[in-house]
Amino acid sequence: MRTLLRLWPYVRPVRVRLFTAALVAIVASCTGLVIPLVLKWMVDGPVADRDPAGVWLGALYLLLLGFAEALLFGARRWLVARPLSHVEAEMRADLYRHLQRLPVAFHDRWASGQLLSRGTTDLMLLRMFLAFPLTFLLVNGVTILVGVVIMLLQDWTLGLVILGPAVPVVVMCVVFEHRYAVVARRAQDQVGDLTTVVEESVLGIRIIKGFGRHRSQARAFRELSGTLRGTELRKARLLATIWAVIVTLPEVAIGAALVLGAVQVADGELSAGTLVAFLSTALALRWPVDSIGFLLAMSQEAATATERYFEVMDAKPEEPEGSGGPAPVSGEGERGPVPAATRAGLRFDDVVFRYPDADPGSPPVLDRVDLHIRPGESMALVGATGSGKTTLTALVPRLYEVTSGRITLDGEDIAGMPREELRARVAVAFEEPTLFSASVGENVLMGAGDGAGDAALERALGVAQAEFVHALPQGARTQVGEQGLSLSGGQRQRIALARAVVGQPRFLVLDDPLSALDVHTEAAVEAALRQVLADTTALIVAHRPSTVLLADRVALLSGGRITAVGTHHELLRSNAEYAHLMSGEHSGEQSGDQSRERFGEQEADRR
Repeated sequence: MRTLLRLWPYVRPVRVRLFTAALVAIVASCTGLVIPLVLKWMVDGPVADRDPAGVWLGALYLLLLGFAEALLFGARRWLVARPLSHVEAEMRADLYRHLQRLPVAFHDRWASGQLLSRGTTDLMLLRMFLAFPLTFLLVNGVTILVGVVIMLLQDWTLGLVILGPAVPVVVMCVVFEHRYAVVARRAQDQVGDLTTVVEESVLGIRIIKGFGRHRSQARAFRELSGTLRGTELRKARLLATIWAVIVTLPEVAIGAALVLGAVQVADGELSAGTLVAFLSTALALRWPVDSIGFLLAMSQEAATATERYFEVMDAKPEEPEGSGGPAPVSGEGERGPVPAATRAGLRFDDVVFRYPDADPGSPPVLDRVDLHIRPGESMALVGATGSGKTTLTALVPRLYEVTSGRITLDGEDIAGMPREELRARVAVAFEEPTLFSASVGENVLMGAGDGAGDAALERALGVAQAEFVHALPQGARTQVGEQGLSLSGGQRQRIALARAVVGQPRFLVLDDPLSALDVHTEAAVEAALRQVLADTTALIVAHRPSTVLLADRVALLSGGRITAVGTHHELLRSNAEYAHLMSGEHSGEQSGDQSRERFGEQEADRR
């Protein structure tokens, strides 16, 4: 109950209709308990007196009571349908909204299938709980209480016989609830794992087919599916056990009451009508009693679903907007005053970063990074694989938060800026472009403000040399499909680049944006991109000399630190590691002079 009470904020707005529905259901259920009393009157009255008119009148009463009961239960269903669908929709919307606000580090840790199952299966279980078990645990409890009072009033000795199984049933329910909770949680987690496998298989279908791995994937799926099946069977066994106890013991008690009542009727101590009414009441309570097992099971599954839902909702979102404090207008920070001449542009000031789930004692990914990109300047970031280039670029739009140090845009600490404002200033294009199931135009215009139109779209497509869009079946309105897999890697990359430049951002962060292009397309994109970079402060991760040549200066990132900054030709002459990276040699056997010589030949060939 402590877990399920967390649903109250969502239920509160619809509480009047839910309480009304519960009251209507209680009235309907108690209406059913009047039927045995009518039977008693018929047996002891019209039947005993052989009065046909009285029998017909009793039958009419029974028909009206049955009709009233059905009508009331129908009204209950109508009362709960709309508000509960609203509750489910609100919870799903809150979950989706919260997922958007959670930091990238959270999504790095969580499997997407687990999040999907919480937004679909778990919320469906909660809606079913609010619609049925929540109401009927109360309704059936009241019905059992009223029914027992009626039976005790008719004959207290028979009533005590019927109440005999109550203690063992309660004990079994307590044991069952504890065991079922463990198995229900395990089953719902396994559904999340299975959802993850299905999603990955669908998204990676080209790899699976390309490497002929469909059998191994099917085997992995069967194993997970078999594990889930075993857990569901364990749930079924537990439910069968409790149901057997709940059904059998009351049936035995009813049988004993029937025998004892028949003896009392034979001895003249009890009227036949009273026995009929007593047994009819006991039989009317069979459904409320029998339903306890699966109502408890559904309630336990709902409690587990609630736990899983709030595991995500309790995760700490990105810090509130502007939580980093006021922007440092004077340029003063932890390291003292920053000269006015160097405040503008993009600046990394003693930045240290380690991933949130890393051991605090582990070496940082980035260690005391100092870098200044002047306004309107393009800086190429070069380094060996795994040196931290992509991580550094992810810090600018605050996809990750710096561990210490600070990053400033035109002298303003990004930690003190609202994220919406920061991400309006900074546009990004990643090496692995992500496209959404929408049109090409919609994908590109995601990088612009709400007022952007066809002119901005055409300009961005031109910069990215993405004129191929006009040759698609419906031009820019063509749906690209999930992940944009209907397009080639180079086409996806050019659309992602167009998305980055469409809003004419003041700051541009590009993570090797031309890696999938052929040399001719790359040259055309570079020519168009130079015009954009002339008015933009840009940080460009580069692996190829052609991309490096786009930049005004180059920074070398090695071992998590900036070890050299200069122009391309300066670093080529003075830094052996840079010359080695640019030469394309990986053997480690060439000297710096040999690397520079080889790169000079490659550059001459390119010209």
